[in-house]
Amino acid sequence: MSDTGEGRRFSWGHAALRAEFAVAADGTPRLVGLDRPGGPRPVDPESALPLVELTAPGHGSGWSGPRFTGTALGTRLTYRDHRTGRRGDWRWLHVELHDPATGLTATVELTSPDGLSVLRSRVRLRNDGTGPLVLQSVSSLLLGGLPAPDALDVLRARNDWLAECRWYTEPLRATVADIGPAVHGHASRAALVLTGRGSWPTDGHLPMGALTERGSGRTWLWQVESPAGWRWDLGESAGGSWLALNGPTDAEHQWRVRLGAGEEFTTVPGVLAVGAGLDEAMGALTSYRRTVRRPHPDHGTLPVVFNDYMNTLMGDPTTEKLLPLIDAAAVVGAEYFCVDAGWYDDSADGGWWDGVGAWLPSARRFSDGGIGVVLDRIRERGMVPGLWLEPEVVGVRSPVAAALPPDAFFRRDGIRLTEQGRHQLDLRHPAARAHLDRTVDRIVGEWGVGYLKLDYNIVVTPGTLAPGDLAPGAGLLGHAHAYLDWLCEVLDRHPHLVIENCASGGMRMDGATLAVTQLQSTSDQQDPLRYPPIAAAAPSAVPPEQGAVWAYPQPGYDDDLIAFTLGGALLGRIHLSGHLDRMTNRQVALVRDALTTYKSIRRDLARAMPFWPLGLPGWTDAWLALGMRSPDDRTTYVSVWRRGGPSEMRLPMRHLTGREARVDILHPASAPAGSAAWDGDGALRVTLPRTPGVVLVRLSGT
Repeated sequence: MSDTGEGRRFSWGHAALRAEFAVAADGTPRLVGLDRPGGPRPVDPESALPLVELTAPGHGSGWSGPRFTGTALGTRLTYRDHRTGRRGDWRWLHVELHDPATGLTATVELTSPDGLSVLRSRVRLRNDGTGPLVLQSVSSLLLGGLPAPDALDVLRARNDWLAECRWYTEPLRATVADIGPAVHGHASRAALVLTGRGSWPTDGHLPMGALTERGSGRTWLWQVESPAGWRWDLGESAGGSWLALNGPTDAEHQWRVRLGAGEEFTTVPGVLAVGAGLDEAMGALTSYRRTVRRPHPDHGTLPVVFNDYMNTLMGDPTTEKLLPLIDAAAVVGAEYFCVDAGWYDDSADGGWWDGVGAWLPSARRFSDGGIGVVLDRIRERGMVPGLWLEPEVVGVRSPVAAALPPDAFFRRDGIRLTEQGRHQLDLRHPAARAHLDRTVDRIVGEWGVGYLKLDYNIVVTPGTLAPGDLAPGAGLLGHAHAYLDWLCEVLDRHPHLVIENCASGGMRMDGATLAVTQLQSTSDQQDPLRYPPIAAAAPSAVPPEQGAVWAYPQPGYDDDLIAFTLGGALLGRIHLSGHLDRMTNRQVALVRDALTTYKSIRRDLARAMPFWPLGLPGWTDAWLALGMRSPDDRTTYVSVWRRGGPSEMRLPMRHLTGREARVDILHPASAPAGSAAWDGDGALRVTLPRTPGVVLVRLSGT
């Protein structure tokens, strides 16, 4: 830590990251440089952004436009003090700002793990004035002084149901036009804006983005860790570019918070990773995600999960259907067996959708000995039993809908909300929480279930108005944080329980939730030919040891398609499904071989860094590739898919340039689908003569 000029300039960081700050002429502190040590010189503080921007009724923007920079309050929050320290392997810096007109005090809380080029920022606001103050937006992280838009490409990831993690790139100039500021004497008001709304925070786009500098490849990669609404902006000022990360706002999400005298509010975190290239920045962000998440044995052991749903029972489990599947799953080497949706459905027509909420087993489906027969069979076969649950919803026909008080549900204008025949519980209410505690403690504590797949299949926008909520977006964020708190309490009571996060696949794939749950569903995609781009891009959003990828081989598939669907999951978390009980001995052997291969490499995946030899995958790309490299670069795994195009592809391995590498094809093990060879010039050459084709290759560097 160094200070010069009576606190007018100071720096902070560690060996992997350096942040430079300066106090501008108006008294506001600004982040004027953020890079790895030895990076570019800090920019002029007058061209950087204030550390905090916020809007409030009576204190709007300093100019006309929809952006959340250049705010009146942001230019009045002047520097008061800063403090530094460390907690374990983390460095922290707190910068305190104050506005004497309103009495508002803002503390910018910056943290960074030692050795990682990652900055995490959130802002804590305290009303030290005498009257109330209503907030309409508060930034989480602001960074100016980036290269000019002409030099930058921006990356975003569309994230739709059945089509998750679809990254795409365009020049920043395509949105932020050059208006000739020297002629006008004004900065551009344009901005590239991306938002996520509602209770599916990753529906539409991931709460992520990146900038890459053409030529140098330098990359700034970010994520907004909000379990509800979020927004990020990119714009141009003073000849450079700027980035603003926000949680929910009034304009986008109907979010407002009232702070009475002495009351506080803290934003959702914004996180920024920097790297010499996109892969390096993704590696730093992956390490950060591993650092901030709740510790759990599952992250190191990566057990294989069989789930009966996808392309198999599809929500129609019975004792008769499950017992042979359980036996078959044990034969191939599954370690968990999860009974998915439908186990609670006692209706003759299968119309359980609007009747859920009590979460009691169906007597019709498990008529002879109840569901205990199924759970006991799973344990007898050496596996841990699991169940699907959708805890936050209560069907309109469920007796629970009448048993709980009105305020235990999402409400607007005094009316209980209904979405697709379901009500939404508000986990801030003690009755809602107690109902779910009883449910989980019965299933886990009494029935001995060790795995819960927690799904969420409705979306509520903009939120709820409970007593004390000023706006529905604030109610939604409050519930989302309460839900994560509830999950933590469940795991405190049941520390060996494994929780999978699912929301119709990847519609809730946000950093806040990933820090609590052990697994993340990546998709509901049922087509094995369309899953590879999702599987290949998933490590951009979730560490590989948490990213659950379906592998659903079927008895009607030929050997190539069986190998293809299994191969897509080998660099993530295998979510096995399929009618294994109807397969031939040869087909069962193919599945067992794939799981044996996975078990031989999975401990490496828990520490590996993802990279993309062919770049981030496109939805229709004929060839796709995902790599995992060990921290010491001695071992590299690469999955390569071919869905069309030429039969041979060259894959650059830049981290192995100038080295020799031994090549081993790990999958398919029994009937090779192609060949792979090291070309001696830092690249792997893969030949796949048939489509669909897949290989998993191990490179051992020397």
